[in-house]
Amino acid sequence: MFDLEKITRVNIRRLKPYSSARDEFKGIAKVWLDANENPFDTDWNRYPDPHQTEIKKRLAEMKKVHPNQIFIGNGSDEAIDLLFRAFCEPDKDKAYIFPPTYGMYTVSAAINNIEIVAQPLNQDFQLPPIETIQPFQTNGLLFVCSPNNPTGNVIDSKTILSYTKNFKGIVVVDEAYHDFSETESMINYINEVPNLLVLQTFSKAWGLAGLRVGMAYAQENIIHILNKIKAPYNVNAFSQQAVLKVLNEQTSYKNKLESIKRERKRLKEELSKFKIVQHIYPSEANFLLVEFIGAKRIFEHLKNEGIIIRDRTKEVENCLRITVGTSEQNQLLLKTLKTMDI
Repeated sequence: MFDLEKITRVNIRRLKPYSSARDEFKGIAKVWLDANENPFDTDWNRYPDPHQTEIKKRLAEMKKVHPNQIFIGNGSDEAIDLLFRAFCEPDKDKAYIFPPTYGMYTVSAAINNIEIVAQPLNQDFQLPPIETIQPFQTNGLLFVCSPNNPTGNVIDSKTILSYTKNFKGIVVVDEAYHDFSETESMINYINEVPNLLVLQTFSKAWGLAGLRVGMAYAQENIIHILNKIKAPYNVNAFSQQAVLKVLNEQTSYKNKLESIKRERKRLKEELSKFKIVQHIYPSEANFLLVEFIGAKRIFEHLKNEGIIIRDRTKEVENCLRITVGTSEQNQLLLKTLKTMDI
């Protein structure tokens, strides 16, 4: 049975969090003289809201959750790091991953001195059935990326739920690419699954990768711990304003999202005609994983022509990952590849 207090590190349970000036006053002030800020207005002379209150209100409405079930971080990577710091004890707990997958899980584990246990995805890039793998020997974190990076496929939700029932630690479902998918979000299950945490981001579909804003959704007790140990002002004021702006521009967001989906379909159709293309994996993300004949040679040729894609041959043999661009960008890619399709 999942016991959050039991899996939380002792030092984190005992920690008294830092209290910022903005934590200690709620309301509207005539004059701010509490935080040692520069009093002259530069647009950015005041500290940002440490709780990102307005963003959480908007997201809570969109995702049908309570604002206290949302953590806002400096990209999803901050949430990943905080999860390790809160719930993984070095030389005791472990982090479970299913490669090929997002590389920061392993990096964060190494930074926090946590052992990684890697169980490869099956041939369809799905989780192995829970009964086919060895019983989990420790608590800690278990990461599932869905849609998966670099493969693009969605991981079966029923299998994920079976893992939550058999793992005593926290199951982290990384949905960075979920906006490009037609499947339901695992956020829908957080109220009934106490050890489930779902990551999403403004970096991909919302077009704010340069501002670094990510979200974590879970039951309130987990979110409370992440807020307890985060930096006081972890999301800057400019980023918060930009997020609120794009949340108010839903039509633009939806139009761009549909454009990327259309281009993903067109790019797949056009690439499938090439002789140098062996296979294109199904994708519900904003990229395609493509198996090429002579992948390394093709990668170098595109790079020399100024077209930069991602070499994923170490993770998936002969495969390159291609982000879906604009119609013009994709056309240039296809035109350049045609010179090699002999």
